[in-house]
Amino acid sequence: MPVHLADHMAVNRHIPGIFILNPNLSVGENIEELILVALASEDGEYQDRIVYLPLP
Repeated sequence: MPVHLADHMAVNRHIPGIFILNPNLSVGENIEELILVALASEDGEYQDRIVYLPLP
């Protein structure tokens, strides 16, 4: 986790979630992954998390 993000969260602040896209996938494939995550997720499920796509 980047230092500035760790500092941000250490003072009880939050992030909505960060998705790191896979540079080996095409733009369309990355968009499909993001759509899949959005449709299959609950509100707040990725809060305060950094997630690498594609999901395992």
